[in-house]
Amino acid sequence: MSTADGGTGVISDGTSSVGSGNGDDSLIGQTRAPIRQPTIRDLMRHTAGFTYGIFGDTEVDRLYREAGMFRQPTIEDFVKDLGKMPLQYEPGTRWHYSVSVDVQGRLVEVLSGMSFGEFLQKRLFGPLGMTDTSFTVPDEKWARVAQIYAPQDTEVGFDRSWSRNTSQTLVVADEQINAGYRQGATFEGGGGGPVSTADDYMRFAMMMLNGGEFQGRRYLSPTTVELIRANHLDGFNGVWGRPGWGFGLGFGVLLDPATAGESGSAGEYNWGGAAGTRFWIDPEQELIGIFMVQSIPHQTQLAAKFKALTYQAITELD
Repeated sequence: MSTADGGTGVISDGTSSVGSGNGDDSLIGQTRAPIRQPTIRDLMRHTAGFTYGIFGDTEVDRLYREAGMFRQPTIEDFVKDLGKMPLQYEPGTRWHYSVSVDVQGRLVEVLSGMSFGEFLQKRLFGPLGMTDTSFTVPDEKWARVAQIYAPQDTEVGFDRSWSRNTSQTLVVADEQINAGYRQGATFEGGGGGPVSTADDYMRFAMMMLNGGEFQGRRYLSPTTVELIRANHLDGFNGVWGRPGWGFGLGFGVLLDPATAGESGSAGEYNWGGAAGTRFWIDPEQELIGIFMVQSIPHQTQLAAKFKALTYQAITELD
């Protein structure tokens, strides 16, 4: 692993990292063995020690980009490259959003003997009736893909850290952003994820809200759903440094609305996408919110306002 952190308080690898501050320049290029290997639970709660390569600019982020990891044709190739990279953090010591979800996809392939896309189609998308959800869009459906935009004078790519500014002016984004979703693309990454529709995603969210069951068919046991949406970050640094929030097995978890300073219910679980998409599932209110938008990197508060207005519209509390 890299010499970043390891419990010493050094939170980046000698360079700046979005949301992390600065590290020690004298540690650049040094590595050591981790105290332990990452576990599957670490992968699912983003404590495995990986980073993302494009959201920050640490030494390890740069190594990801220099290796061209995001240009690999398959997640098998991606994970092989990832295995040659140092970890950014000691496994199990810090929450850091990362490529862990892509590694989970490769684990599914190895354990099931199917490609990640085949497994999801057979076990989830097909049975749930998610007819417009897949890693690539057939040519005959491409006209339905929502136009993606970018804030003016920002940069998004796989060869540099993403830039941000305060611009609220949107311009049509580089079409290359969508290239990985064109028919014939072979990278089935859980992090970038499939494309979908609000109707399809509602089916998935309703299955989760119903404790793993949808339209009479069971996909997960209720106890599995409870474990997924529980907070697994006790004693950690939190999620994006936001008070009142934890993280389950693949979902952010709202622990205390008052501490978080926003409307909602304790136990709500959720996540969002780089282009501004967002969903949440509120078991207490039996409520699902799905917000679809396409601007990358997303710089507005529209999703937060959408959620606040949703809760303001509730007039009766059970």
